[in-house]
Amino acid sequence: MRRFLKSFGIFLLESLFLILCAFIASLAFPGPLSDSGWGIISFFSLIPVFCLVNRVRWAHLPFLGIVYGFFFFIFYNYWLSTFHPLAILIAPVLKSIQYIPLFIFLKLASSLFRKYSYIVQALFYVSYLFLTQQGFLGYPYGNLSSAVTSFTAFIQIADITGIWGICLIMTVSQTLAAKIITERKISVFYTDILVVVSIYLAVLIYGMFALWHYDNLEPDRVVKIASIQHSADTWEGGDATYRRNFENLKNMSLEALEDDPDIIAWSETAFVPSVTWNMAYPASNARSRLCEEFVDFGLSLPVPLVTGNPEGVIADESLPPYLDDGTWNWKKYNTVILFSDGEVKETYRKQHLVPFTEHFPYEEEFPWLYELLLANDYNWWEEGDEATVFEYDGIHFSTPICFEDTFGYLSAQFVRNGADFLLNMTNDVWSGAVPAEVQHMQLALFRAIENRRPLLRSTNSGITCLITPAGRIVEPLEPFTQTWHIYEVPIYENAGLTFYTAFPDLFACLTLISSVIILAVGLVSLRKRDR
Repeated sequence: MRRFLKSFGIFLLESLFLILCAFIASLAFPGPLSDSGWGIISFFSLIPVFCLVNRVRWAHLPFLGIVYGFFFFIFYNYWLSTFHPLAILIAPVLKSIQYIPLFIFLKLASSLFRKYSYIVQALFYVSYLFLTQQGFLGYPYGNLSSAVTSFTAFIQIADITGIWGICLIMTVSQTLAAKIITERKISVFYTDILVVVSIYLAVLIYGMFALWHYDNLEPDRVVKIASIQHSADTWEGGDATYRRNFENLKNMSLEALEDDPDIIAWSETAFVPSVTWNMAYPASNARSRLCEEFVDFGLSLPVPLVTGNPEGVIADESLPPYLDDGTWNWKKYNTVILFSDGEVKETYRKQHLVPFTEHFPYEEEFPWLYELLLANDYNWWEEGDEATVFEYDGIHFSTPICFEDTFGYLSAQFVRNGADFLLNMTNDVWSGAVPAEVQHMQLALFRAIENRRPLLRSTNSGITCLITPAGRIVEPLEPFTQTWHIYEVPIYENAGLTFYTAFPDLFACLTLISSVIILAVGLVSLRKRDR
């Protein structure tokens, strides 16, 4: 009993220590104490975590992984509580479960690989970050790289490695520091320290050259885009809200027309009634009349309008669009439309949906969870399957929707398909928190560097801004404010593909493959030693 109490007491102290580490790590990102965060913290915040993993008992590891993962995302993603009460529980719980194998593999690396275990730990950590961005549960928030966007020269290698090279460099310096602290022997690591410092210097030199090049690159053309930030919850309140938001969007767009823009851009789901559905299957109701007014407004515009607008299509071809029980025979896509000359010229359907809130493909496997989500007012979208490139007057652009601009592979696909610039349409008004808006923008910023294409973020409430191919943030609008701005988006007609665009996430894949091979070699060596 005494032995158990002693072990439990040690576990409690370790847990309290990790909770403190999680809080400190969260301070690197935008949060309640700072709208921009203190990015410098991310260069050392993981050192005490790695130190603890190196020394802690194996039996404690799974539970400590849960503690750290849960509390870090509670501190970091605190704003999810304003989206939905379930969201603030789902994300931290899922992330805490993912930290269990991470902590185990970090400890395994420490046990198997002696002096150079710190390199293996860094590879394992970056592989973990990469794997947790894949598939249905993919969630890029909390990535180390997003905390250091203010260190512009340091992040320029993203056009080669994506965010993964940045993460690896930041991690390996911290696993090395933890190794030195754990073993209390700095002299045997002088060469290793020199190598890590040299890598940092090389990255900074490359970054400074890249900044000089892209800051001074003359565009072949400049496109003037009026971004309308109407700062309103487009989904709340039904037809009265839809009309009020439309009037605000329309009035601000007419004001912006005085500055002679080439394109007017609204935001994700800015106009809620489905234009394509109501044009194809008109009904005598307020929403159809509102859609008619939208079409009339589009006809009056001398330039195209790009806006988020849900797309409804027939779900069952054998049934009429409106059923006898009052429901609609449709399925919905989260869509951006290019509206010009009174018609929808082209559409883009969101491909990577937000897990649980926009998409849940496991109704049969987890019916209880599916019903719970439905009972809590979650509604599903269908997945799109095409990386659309819009074209107008020789301009080619693509429109990643909201959450999609946090994934590198999607934007790379748009650019490979011919996009000259990216126009992100976002609706984050539900967060009610400026740090949430900034966290999203920090993740999105890398898409401009990775592909060396401008990224214009046209948002409902923030952060509306232009991000240059060098990663510079230009003229951000005040969050949660009704306003508009004309952005001059540079077009580089002869811009080639970066290494990252041509081979998205290759660096991360190589890191993952290396981790698997190294782990296999380490386990085989351990078995031989045991024999």
